[in-house]
Amino acid sequence: MINATRHLLGDSRTYLRIFYLLLAFPLGVIYFVVIVAGLSSGLGLAIVIVGFPILILTLICWLFFARIERELAIHLLGVNVRPMALLDLTRLTPWQRLLKALRDPVTWKSLAYVLIEFPFGIFSFTLVVVLLSLSVSFALSPIVYIALNGLSRQFPSSFPSQSSGDFPGPLLGPVVTINGHIDLAVVIAFVVISAIGVVMTVASLALLNGTGLLWGRFAEMMLGVDESRLHLADAIAEAEVQRARADRADQGRRELIVSASHELRTPVASISAHVESLLKPGRDMDEETRKYLTVVAAETDRLGSLVDDVLALARAEADELHLDIRPVEVSALLDQVCEALAPLARRERNLSLVHSSVPGMANAMADRDRLGQVLTNLIRNAVNHTPDGGIVSVDATQFGDRVLITVSDTGIGIEPADVERIFDRFYRTDTSRARATGGSGLGLAIVRDLLTAMGGSIAAESTPGQGSVFRVSLARETA
Repeated sequence: MINATRHLLGDSRTYLRIFYLLLAFPLGVIYFVVIVAGLSSGLGLAIVIVGFPILILTLICWLFFARIERELAIHLLGVNVRPMALLDLTRLTPWQRLLKALRDPVTWKSLAYVLIEFPFGIFSFTLVVVLLSLSVSFALSPIVYIALNGLSRQFPSSFPSQSSGDFPGPLLGPVVTINGHIDLAVVIAFVVISAIGVVMTVASLALLNGTGLLWGRFAEMMLGVDESRLHLADAIAEAEVQRARADRADQGRRELIVSASHELRTPVASISAHVESLLKPGRDMDEETRKYLTVVAAETDRLGSLVDDVLALARAEADELHLDIRPVEVSALLDQVCEALAPLARRERNLSLVHSSVPGMANAMADRDRLGQVLTNLIRNAVNHTPDGGIVSVDATQFGDRVLITVSDTGIGIEPADVERIFDRFYRTDTSRARATGGSGLGLAIVRDLLTAMGGSIAAESTPGQGSVFRVSLARETA
């Protein structure tokens, strides 16, 4: 109890809160008069143009008053009031800022706060004056009594005598001594009165300090954004920071893949050229060496294909894949691609590669080189997964405003559970996309990304043991 009293009396915040309780009365009067007069006159004159500027000026005043009260609550009442608005870097017009302020709950809570401060100021001012006056009067009444008694003895002509009847009894008579002896009853009375005054003073200070603290908590609630909104804004800001960091890291990863893939192409091409030179007919080498070099050549080609696939995907992700979209004659492109891949199909799998297109069909809107890459990947995929003696067919037709290209095979097919995932990067099934086929697992992913970039799409259908069908859809040239 003693420590609490010492802390109360020695804390400067106690006296600052009491000062605020006295200050609330004149401030509340000013707030009430300005806001009520502004709102009443503004609404009364709303029928004419002059009413709206008055209302806007009143809104500005009450927001200004609320900011003043927020600063007073922080520095005098010692509470931590949250910001009145969340940080927003969006550039807004004055009208948009006004509408945003009117939609903000803090605006209306601050209006209620500054209006309530008027009756609170009357209450707090009265409470401070009454409590401190009573407390001080009790604590100092013995001193005042002794002082008046001393003055009456020194200047008797200035004070009425006891016998005159103006003051009954010993009001200005002996205080401490009677006939030279100490009057114990008077001393005890003085001590009791002073003690009561001190206790009342401490209690008054505690009550006023608590009143100021409660009003400060009310200011925290009314003059700041909700804690949930503040936490949400902090979480959003942190998420934006993490997203930007992740974007930078992802961009760095893509640039690294592009650079690494580009640099890998040179040594791979060099190895492939040297191995091809060693395998030329007429070279004097034993059969085992030729067999090893043939394996090296095949694996080098596979590595080169993988590097090209990774480079194509990395360029697409890094927005470095530049497309030249223009009308493409699909039938001519099919002839070119199928003529290039037909010998490969016969040599590797003894397959028949056939193609057809509807006469007079419209051109497709695409990048010719990239569309050729798409068809090459689809046909090579069909060749790799079709048993010897099978058929791979490529057909082009027109349906409405779309050009459709279908690549079908009589291969081993794909399980239904795997059909939806075959366009994922590096995805392989246990049967139709085994590593033994030599694929990188990126061919169909590249096909999907290239077609999406060209405004097209691809879909797949497959029946295990019967074959697969890939359908490419592109926009046709409009007249």
